[in-house]
This record gives sequence, structure tokens and C-alpha cells, in this order.
Amino acid sequence: MFSFIPSLDPRVAAKNLATILVPQLDPLLFHGDIHRLRGMFHAYLEACPPPWPAPNLSVTPEINYQSELWLPLAQIKPVFERFYRAALTFPPILSSSPFSNTSSWAAMATVLPPFCGNSVNPSVLLEQLLYNAELRTKFLCWSFMPRRFYGSGSDRYPAQTDYVREWLGQRKQKKNVLRCLDVACGDGSATYGLVRLIQQQGNQTGRYVVEGWSLDPLEVWAAAHACFPHDTPRQIEFRVILTQHFSAGLQRGMVFRSMDLEGIHSGHAPTEDGAGFDLIICNGLLGGPIIHQPYRIETVVRNLSALLRPAGLLLAADHFHGGWKKNITAAALRELFASRGLKPISVGEGIGGVR
Repeated sequence: MFSFIPSLDPRVAAKNLATILVPQLDPLLFHGDIHRLRGMFHAYLEACPPPWPAPNLSVTPEINYQSELWLPLAQIKPVFERFYRAALTFPPILSSSPFSNTSSWAAMATVLPPFCGNSVNPSVLLEQLLYNAELRTKFLCWSFMPRRFYGSGSDRYPAQTDYVREWLGQRKQKKNVLRCLDVACGDGSATYGLVRLIQQQGNQTGRYVVEGWSLDPLEVWAAAHACFPHDTPRQIEFRVILTQHFSAGLQRGMVFRSMDLEGIHSGHAPTEDGAGFDLIICNGLLGGPIIHQPYRIETVVRNLSALLRPAGLLLAADHFHGGWKKNITAAALRELFASRGLKPISVGEGIGGVR
């Protein structure tokens, strides 16, 4: 489990990143792959007329067909997946990589970011990634932190936010420190927003702990340090916001962790002191493209409910309930909450349950 305390200090960010990325790769381990991919690409160029794969190219069925004929993705994808495994100190979530969401190498080449240059030749791209550590870092972050995973701000569910604000305002001062968890925290914007909300309701630093969890260690690193090496404009924008938060001390009492929600043992809270949480927010996860199989949703709800303190509150809001392939509805999730001993409550947006 990777755990990072929020900090905008570049030295701290670099030190923590070094625990996630392998500092140097051995190109000889990929020598045979590079030679084979180079031969495949040259054969493709000789056999197929232009236009060839390029960034922003509109891929026609014919281009797709020719690409799969001479540059079959089934032979390229495993090489880059082995690269991912070699470059990261943890097992990568390969289902999140761009190779799992593309139909051909031609389609992949059209979405390669500008910092990859014109490396639409898979052998050239791989070779550059093996030798260039800066490019490798950017490519890994781009691969596992695509923009489609995140929203446009910290308040994607305003009605839920209003409910949390009211809940915090009505909550009587207790001896126990307020403990909150933001599940599937993404880039951390909602996690920082929750801390800001907690402070606005009169909770002083030292009287609360807020954790942000995500499965991907690169994601929690980015959230903790507001670092997006593959997306400079996004990093600048995020840091402008967080600089104000940090000057007010909002980062104190915060921690970001990589955590597998399906691997938590029921009844055990994987926190430093073994304590549970008063509030757990699980937005944008249950019933969507990441976790939508009934048995997986049931596992996550079971594990999250087990992390609640007595009278603890579990909230879930998702814009795709009843929409994404229509597999999971809000009503079905309410029934699942109730089956785990949670009392369903009205929360203005999404669903909620009290232990």
C-alpha cells in the first residue's frame, strides 16, 4: 500500500515518485521486441499506401484493416504491457491503459500525446521510452491517468455537498476526531473540497482526518502533490487552487492511499490506528464502467459498510445510475445498502445509508 501526505514541495513529490517508478530499465530485455516491431512497421509502410497512422488522423475502416493486417494489436499490446510491468514497482491496472480501449495500432497512434513527437512507429516509441526517463514518466502518467477518469471540479454533486454541509453543521462536537473517507478519489479535487467544507463548518485542524483512496498508486501520488507531468496546463491550474488551500493549512490531517476496495477484509479498517470512518463518500464508481458487475458492487458495499463507525454515513452519487448499460439503478443500490445493515436515508442527490 502506498501512502502519501499532501505536499507541494517538488523534492517530496520526486522522492515519493521514486517509490512508484523503476529508475532505470534494461533496454536489452526488449531488444528482440524492438527488432520485431521495427520489421513489422517497415513492412506496413512498404505494403500500404498513405495515409499512415498519425496523431489526429481520422481512422477509416480501411486504415484500421490495413493496420491490423500488418501491425496486429495482439502482437504490439503485450510488448507495451510488459513495458508497463517493468517500469512500475506495482502491478499496473492494465484495463486502464490506452491499449485496452483501442481497436488497432492506427487508432492508438492517433491519440498519442504531443510529447511523444511523431513516434507512431511502435519500435521507435518503445526505444525512446526505455532510454528517456522524463518521457517515460510522462507516458506512464498519460497511460494511467487519462482525463476521462476525472470530472471538471470538486463539486460534481452539489445536492450531496449541501447535505454533507448540513450534516457537518448539525453534528454535535464529539470526543472522537471526525474521520472521513473519499473513495475513488481520482485527482483529489473532491477530497480537498471536502476538507474545505469541514473547516468551513468550524472543525479545526487536529479535530479531523480525511483520507482519499484510489486503486492506482500513480493517481494517489498525483493527488497528494498536484503533479501531472503529462499535462502541464492541468497541473498549473490545480496548483493555483491548492496553493490557497495549503496556505490555510487544509492539507493537515489529510492522507492519500492506494487501496483495493475489493481486497479489504470485511470488518477491518486498513488505517494506521485501525479506526473506522464517520463519513464515507463513494462517488463515480458503483455501477459505472469500472465496477458494474453485481458481485463486485456487493463486495465493495460490504467492505465500505464495515469501515463505518456506529452511526457512520455512507454516500454514493453517480450520474450514470440507470444509464450506463442500465445494469445498476439507484433503487438497486439502496436495497444493497439495506442488506448490509444500513438505514437508507434521503440525501438530496444519489443515495445514502446510516450504520
